[in-house]
Amino acid sequence: MAITNPQTPKGTRDFLPKEVIRRNYIFNAIRNVFEQFGFFPIETPSFENLETLTGKYGEEGDRLLFKVLNSGDFLAKADREALQNLNSIALTPSIAKKGLRYDLTVPFARFVVQHQNELVFPFKRYQIQQVWRADRPQKGRYQEFYQCDVDVIGSDSLMYEAELIQIYDAVFAKLGIEVKILLNNRKILVGIAEACHIGDKFVQMTIAIDKLDKMSEESVIVEMTEKGIQEKNAKKILELLRTESIEELAEAIKDSETGLKGVEEIKKVYDYLESTELKNALVFDPALARGLNYYTGCIFEVKASQAGLGSLGGGGRYDDLTAVFGKPDTSGVGISFGAERIFDLMLEKSLFPDELITGIQVLFIAFDELTHLYAFKQAGKLRKSSIKTDIYPEYGKMKKQMKFANAIQVPYLAIVGDEEMQTNTISVKNMVSGEQSRMSIDELISLFGK
Repeated sequence: MAITNPQTPKGTRDFLPKEVIRRNYIFNAIRNVFEQFGFFPIETPSFENLETLTGKYGEEGDRLLFKVLNSGDFLAKADREALQNLNSIALTPSIAKKGLRYDLTVPFARFVVQHQNELVFPFKRYQIQQVWRADRPQKGRYQEFYQCDVDVIGSDSLMYEAELIQIYDAVFAKLGIEVKILLNNRKILVGIAEACHIGDKFVQMTIAIDKLDKMSEESVIVEMTEKGIQEKNAKKILELLRTESIEELAEAIKDSETGLKGVEEIKKVYDYLESTELKNALVFDPALARGLNYYTGCIFEVKASQAGLGSLGGGGRYDDLTAVFGKPDTSGVGISFGAERIFDLMLEKSLFPDELITGIQVLFIAFDELTHLYAFKQAGKLRKSSIKTDIYPEYGKMKKQMKFANAIQVPYLAIVGDEEMQTNTISVKNMVSGEQSRMSIDELISLFGK
């Protein structure tokens, strides 16, 4: 049966050549900064065993995991009782053993434990790969997207928190995006919970306040009360989250040993950055929560200064993540860049360089079979000089060839006729200025500084 109107699945999208070139510009800028700071690339599979992924992201994260049905007849070993009762939660373990990765951090923790005898610690890695989340698609939020992660594992030095802030600052300065780099510490949030007498509801508190940028304060208070936090305590929590001075906040949580340790860690990060001239604002934000359960120390989030696209990146310190895979006492810290939102923002603000519009630098066109063969040989010489070159596959119909050249917006047109072939030259037209001149292949190569 023919599909009359083929579409991509919801939450995904195709990218045309022009868009892929622009996305690669982002990836290359990020990759270059990662490598300047001494990080090495790794890759992990697109799917993991579900036992690797579940229980690491909290209840909401588990719900958003894409499950992969078992190969073959996936119902052969299905839980019959769960199937009959339409109990999808109970049924899933018997029909799906794998899942698409939700992020790159948990697979990285698995990778570290599995390859620990092959790694040198502290180990600094970066990873640029796709992840999947069964979230509701909306502007800036997709079900399939790239993350660009950088992590260091095997050290609890706060120097690395300072490095990661420098990496955020350098990448966004390179891309021409003005951002705010938000900084907080999960230990401070523990201190706030203890100061408000809800230490046993810490997870419920962080899940609720993580929605402050999407919901009103009143709605967040309602959510906290629904999770068993008294209204007066919920209001006190929000009051403390408005504190801009870290000294004032330290005074408010002075009876919490954990909270004060978080304050000291924040101060230490600022000490490391004291002589660094950041191009973007670094802001202490006690309301920053980062809803993922595995964060234990400093946490980060990046937001564009003049855009409503939400977070452009985030991350933090995790002390216990590798322990669930059998390697305790291995602290790590990392950040991620949201490539999709960065791409959308740069497109909206016209921040991509104009020269990225086309990948082809020279297009050859010819009048007949002999000149087409000659053009093919000359194109090969340009390619050997690393000049992006193409040749139109048909000859003779000049109007058709010129239409193609204009459509792909090639900057230079190389025209080959009998006279050019006899004199071993090429007529080169600048498609921007309209100027045309005849030159040798070496002169054409020299136009590109080769």
